[in-house]
Amino acid sequence: MIFSALGGGAMGGLVKTGTAVLTILLVIPALLKLLIVTVDEGWAAIRTRNGRPIIRRGRAGKAQGDGVGEVVVLRPGSHGAFPLFYWYKLIDVRCRATDLPARQLTGATGHQHLVHASFEWRPVASGRDLRVFELDVVNVTERAANIISAALRDVIRSLEGAELPHNDVLSLQVREACADKVLAACGVEVVNVLLTGDALTDGYLLSQALRESGDAPRTIAALHALN
Repeated sequence: MIFSALGGGAMGGLVKTGTAVLTILLVIPALLKLLIVTVDEGWAAIRTRNGRPIIRRGRAGKAQGDGVGEVVVLRPGSHGAFPLFYWYKLIDVRCRATDLPARQLTGATGHQHLVHASFEWRPVASGRDLRVFELDVVNVTERAANIISAALRDVIRSLEGAELPHNDVLSLQVREACADKVLAACGVEVVNVLLTGDALTDGYLLSQALRESGDAPRTIAALHALN
């Protein structure tokens, strides 16, 4: 009975059914994978042809031949990859942080502040900004750090007194002073600027104590803070 069941038309039907199931489960998804690209959340993709970005130009750009235009950007989701010679370069557009070196900055009244700062940034997923970020700027973090450091210096230069404002207030002032310029020059958004204010290092506290040597109680308290 077993051999008779597996022989003839029954075996042929089983083979056809198995082949159809394998085709549905393996072959068709593999073919679709060749024609579909999936961009995950937190990423964007620049569409390229033969290794070069595909740039969508307006009529003025085509007439002048100056290459002005926006690169074709794919946002998170599934996108068709047909024809096959269209390729995609993934770009991480998640938020990241970069530290700025500690600097001695002078306020409006001549008081020096030892400032530690960092900034959080992310690439903007638009054709113009990703073109600047990926194609036009060699070192994004270095260039953005220079712009933010200059804005930080200018903001503190206008402050009076021996103490810096609260971090929330000062950080907002610095971000507003440099956000547009960083976006235009680097294609990234400055999410936040974090300042720790006057760094409480041993050398800084000691120098402050020496400056106030005429005020014994404050000098002693500052020296005790070193322990």
